[in-house]
Amino acid sequence: MATIATIFRSTRATLHRLPRHSTRTYQIGSMDARRDLSSYLVTPKELAEALKSSPPSVISTDPRVIPLCASWFLPNDSRTGIEAFRQKRIPKARFFDLDKVKDKHSPYPHMLPSPQQFAQAMSNLGIRKDDTVVVYDSHELGIFSAPRVGWTLRVFGHPKVHLLNNFKQWVDEGYPTESGELFTIECNPYPIPKLDEAKVASYEEVREVAADSNKEGAEGIQIIDARPRGRFTGEDPEPREGLSSGHMPGSINIPFSEVLDPATKAFLPKDQLRKLFEQKGIDPSKPIISSCGTGVTAVVIDAALEEAGYGSAENRRVYDGSWTEWAQRVEPSDSLIIKDSSKET
Repeated sequence: MATIATIFRSTRATLHRLPRHSTRTYQIGSMDARRDLSSYLVTPKELAEALKSSPPSVISTDPRVIPLCASWFLPNDSRTGIEAFRQKRIPKARFFDLDKVKDKHSPYPHMLPSPQQFAQAMSNLGIRKDDTVVVYDSHELGIFSAPRVGWTLRVFGHPKVHLLNNFKQWVDEGYPTESGELFTIECNPYPIPKLDEAKVASYEEVREVAADSNKEGAEGIQIIDARPRGRFTGEDPEPREGLSSGHMPGSINIPFSEVLDPATKAFLPKDQLRKLFEQKGIDPSKPIISSCGTGVTAVVIDAALEEAGYGSAENRRVYDGSWTEWAQRVEPSDSLIIKDSSKET
């Protein structure tokens, strides 16, 4: 008997007239008459055409294109991801809850789930291993938490993962949306994957990098911190009560908002991203670890590095626990939290 999972029932659909576009076909799975989505970042036009070609049908056994909403907001924000999903989403989208699909035994907010937990979540979402998944953010934020969810799928080896650039532009360009409450989907068995540990940086690894910062003979691993400038310098508080702000020794601050267009909230063009990283002194020939508050917006930086072709994928990792883990685990005597006043705690 098929297992049924509850998602959200569309009680009203807001359908906009689709713009006229040239016809394009896509390869999904082994259908040779179609073409793959060309890059990790996809435009609203590319996603709309891919959905026409391979819609997220519950009847078809062919590989499908699945829009996956990953909306999430900071804990000091009154909004929630599930509310954003209810209010406006791509038709037939599923919702990936960052606050639920995580290591629930960890004291840190968004540590990666176990392979078993990940497989169960994908099964509950009705996503099959051969589906193409396009992750997207809320209309309000444009790009924020979706890169983290896309990275999570890739870390666990899902073959075809893309990031919509972005849902705000999807709405502004008149593509269809829907809203509403619960609907049900048929769960699909999802194989338990293997975690790609090469993409993840641990506390112990980051501590060693920070402790060796500026020392002669150090490996030259670069840590990019995606938090806002005030939190990086220690002038502003962290959104989590009781957590010290500041930064790791030797880390480089690139607030994630700097890689986004302020008007569209989409990623900047490749040439502008490359120029930004150059101006910040990032060496593409050396390894890079991206960090932030809880490992969410760190992946905005990681995705921007990929889009810019800045450095190799093999040399990029994300610090899973990020600042929330760091500030709770280092001791004052370690001098590994730097304040703008140069005071170390």
